[in-house]
Amino acid sequence: MLPDSARELKARLSQRLSEAPGTAASALGVPTRWSGVALGLAPVGPGQVHLAIRLIDQSDADVVLAGLDDAAKEEVDVRVIGPVRPFSSPTGWSPAELQRRVRPLRPGLSVSHPDVTAGTLGGFVRRPGSDGLLVLSNNHVLANSDAAVEGDLALQPGVADGGTPTDRVGTLSGFVRFTDSGNLVDAAVAALDPGIEADPTAYPGGALAAAVAAADDVDPDELVEKVGRTTGHTRGRITAVEVDGVGVQYDDGVHTFDDQVEVEGLTGAFSAGGDSGSVIWRSRDRAPLGLLFAGSTEGGSAGGGVTFANPLATVLRTLGVEWLSTR
Repeated sequence: MLPDSARELKARLSQRLSEAPGTAASALGVPTRWSGVALGLAPVGPGQVHLAIRLIDQSDADVVLAGLDDAAKEEVDVRVIGPVRPFSSPTGWSPAELQRRVRPLRPGLSVSHPDVTAGTLGGFVRRPGSDGLLVLSNNHVLANSDAAVEGDLALQPGVADGGTPTDRVGTLSGFVRFTDSGNLVDAAVAALDPGIEADPTAYPGGALAAAVAAADDVDPDELVEKVGRTTGHTRGRITAVEVDGVGVQYDDGVHTFDDQVEVEGLTGAFSAGGDSGSVIWRSRDRAPLGLLFAGSTEGGSAGGGVTFANPLATVLRTLGVEWLSTR
């Protein structure tokens, strides 16, 4: 179907689910206002999309599909992806060079708040009118999921990789707090300490483009890349955009996110625990487009889970910062 038709179907189904709260929430096993269903657009051909439906559990599919007629059911892409969690706690193998103490700082390195295991240094930004560099990552990596206060330390490497207060590289200078529902970003910045050097151009393949992809210019089926603390440099493709209702299980409960980007790896997982905070860029023009923050371990067609990212343009606008032009 055409994208606008898919958006109308998405809005109609979202409205129906909102009128029946909790009908598909049992799979999480925790009190939550989230229905367990995320809805977005998935590409099927030039100018054609299906409605992407992402579920926690197969049993939820009956609840969702019951509201669709036979014609609509032919236009949906239904996947069970299991619980979605923030990708800060490292699991499994990770590249040693990204987990050690590295100076000057560069994108992809292990970083964290002193009370967080480890996430990823996504890149560098600035506040308008200021020359000082800020490290960009997630709230749950640098601000301990709202538990931190501005001025708390930022460590490189992160705690899970042996980081201690002697490895401080800066201090938390801003983050976007979570709300019960309708979050747009999981984002935070830390101001570098005097004397801490950084190389903002040091992405695989060289510097990223100076212009960030606009939030409405992130298209399904684009080939993308990222470099993260756990899985290193990986390639994937965007499998859905404008995804609303993504429920992420944080330590303090489920927070839902709207207008997200879904990515899956080309050969296996695109990301894993510890990759939170990675900046995702388009392969064709190296334009940065997303801030990775969460994912699942199942539901991807290439044998891994799916990854979710905030549109980077939304992240920058919400934090009140600018992408550091490196070209």
